[in-house]
Amino acid sequence: MANGVVKEDLKKNFEEVNPGLNDREALEEAYRCLYCYDAPCIKACPTGIDIPAFIKRIATGNLKGAAKTIMSANPVGASCARVCPTEELCEGACVLNHSTKPIMIGDLQRYATDWAIKNEQVLFQAGKKNGKKVAVVGGGPAGLSAARELALFGYEVTIIEAEAEAGGLNTYGIVSFRLPKAISYWEVQQVKSLDVNIQTNTKVGVDITKDELLNQFDAVVLAVGMGKVPSLHIEGEQLKGVYDAIELVKETKTKELTDEFIGKRVVVIGAGNTAIDAATCSVRLGAENVKILYRRTKEEMTAYDFEYEFAKQDGVEFRWLTQPKRIIGDENGRVVAIECIKMKLGEKGVDGRRRPVPIEGSEFILPVDAVIKAIGQIRHMPLIEHFGLAHNDGVVQVNPKTYETSVQNVYACGDVIFGKGQGEAMVVTAAQQGKEAAYALHQQLSESVNKNV
Repeated sequence: MANGVVKEDLKKNFEEVNPGLNDREALEEAYRCLYCYDAPCIKACPTGIDIPAFIKRIATGNLKGAAKTIMSANPVGASCARVCPTEELCEGACVLNHSTKPIMIGDLQRYATDWAIKNEQVLFQAGKKNGKKVAVVGGGPAGLSAARELALFGYEVTIIEAEAEAGGLNTYGIVSFRLPKAISYWEVQQVKSLDVNIQTNTKVGVDITKDELLNQFDAVVLAVGMGKVPSLHIEGEQLKGVYDAIELVKETKTKELTDEFIGKRVVVIGAGNTAIDAATCSVRLGAENVKILYRRTKEEMTAYDFEYEFAKQDGVEFRWLTQPKRIIGDENGRVVAIECIKMKLGEKGVDGRRRPVPIEGSEFILPVDAVIKAIGQIRHMPLIEHFGLAHNDGVVQVNPKTYETSVQNVYACGDVIFGKGQGEAMVVTAAQQGKEAAYALHQQLSESVNKNV
């Protein structure tokens, strides 16, 4: 098969899996909604979208109104329509769970926002300028949300983004067949339309300093999220054929797809959402066999249930209670196998999950061609230390009411302040934190102005 044909086939593999609702399906689903007073679905949504209101607008043909209702509450609502664990949030709280089946809230949210994208709608206007300037470091879900709210309040906002494009996780870190880049780009454009300046390819601490930011702006919001996958700290990690899951997904969204995985045996280490993305990416890149190795059981994995089911449908195998000991290479420095050891669960750790304990003498070897690391993400420690922020193992410490850090006029939100034991990190919670940080910052700066009057 010609190389061009192979690449074209791979490209089709990365087209969006879920086609979304058509007009008839959307109307029929909208008519099923009971438009509950004091609706539990609203309370279950971290951003508090008025779900009955936007569904009613769909039912009456007011799609722009529906999209505006969604995006007013959630500045990344088009992305969240695709990646939110709706069965655990809004749909899980739907009163119809007790009688028939819940309203397809996520699909209706997508239907309304897709209409706005297709019809190139600009949903918001910047507020009257108040003479103050704010820098937002990081253009992911939390940063975009903070920037959008601040622009509506009338601030002159500049997003400082290290990557070539804004959007963060939504642009680079979630596979295209679940979240196409075009969706994230539209959300970025909605923020940009509020006269928000987005300065890309700019690293704080390298291209611009903390002091320069604090001299140029009245306040800084740190919304940098997380970094690369940490080291496994095992032998053979430097071999050819060992990949970082975050970088792998990013490359499928930014570079031409290659045939390097075709016919290969792949193992993914970890069982979070990124591990699932890496595994399903590998399948679509042509891997012959893909296994996820996880040192705990299914009950302890952090991936959403719908992600797990999706991976199983793609033919991904799961090896529970399995931990890698070393990666084995050939004379050319390429991966040929991985040695693992079986585990058993011991006592609970600080995160509430039972700790895995090795079973002595249970080592075994799996022949593999590629190993993908997906065991979480490291913190942006150089940046945190550049700002001189108080932190706990890289989790930036903030006042829970004001989101202000230990450095005056520096606020933080999103994954950079998210630590273990605080529930589940989600795109939607990052968006809500961005909003709340903007509200708190606005209140603080408004109070300081009033004191000086």
